[in-house]
Amino acid sequence: MTTQAPEPTLTVDELASRAGVTVRTVRFYSTRGLLPPPVIGPRRVGHYGPEHLSRLALIEELQHQGMTLSAIERYLDALPDDLSAHDLAIHRALVATWAPDAALESSREELEKRAGRALSDSDVRRLTAMNVLAPTPDGGAFRVDVGLLRLGVALLDVPIAHETILAARGVLLEHARTAAHELTALFRDEVWGPFTEGESDPERVEAMKSLSAHMQPMVVQALVTAFQRSLKEELRAAFVAEDPRD
Repeated sequence: MTTQAPEPTLTVDELASRAGVTVRTVRFYSTRGLLPPPVIGPRRVGHYGPEHLSRLALIEELQHQGMTLSAIERYLDALPDDLSAHDLAIHRALVATWAPDAALESSREELEKRAGRALSDSDVRRLTAMNVLAPTPDGGAFRVDVGLLRLGVALLDVPIAHETILAARGVLLEHARTAAHELTALFRDEVWGPFTEGESDPERVEAMKSLSAHMQPMVVQALVTAFQRSLKEELRAAFVAEDPRD
């Protein structure tokens, strides 16, 4: 039997204090639909509960991963309406575990140190076009996707048209999103669902985070291996078919 969720008892000031945000931020998120409305109690005072706290924590994690408010809105809209505070906490644990490293802000000098080479203005423009980096609003530094920097720098010296690289990136992103969507659905239905059945246990959040962390490298390795084999087979088939000696 599941434990009944506690009644909402937090005022907006208490919610903001517990979540580490301002009251103005809570009200702003509410107007954007990121937070469900409070339960109205005596004297028309709104009360908030654990679900609001967990949702605020999830929003904070998504922002930490670099998502805009519009993207967060779409993300939250896709979640089931009946998620409990416990479900949201597990969801946040998964986001924190699987999300890529957040972009780092670097000066031009720090960027070149990370790249391991001097970068011309043309190199910087190409890396920007590949979404490896982006100038900060004041133009004095760069937001760098560290996970893509090494690949982006390597591509600078590849004798392939820049448009071809961008087209290949688009193909990879499209199919990567499809694989990620289907894997997430499988994980949610076959792992997350059974794992969270029964009474809520605070330790389950950490257990789920640990399970997710162990699964991530295995899934990534499986994807890389499957792609390498598929690409090798496709290239072999393409070049064999066009070999004039056959």
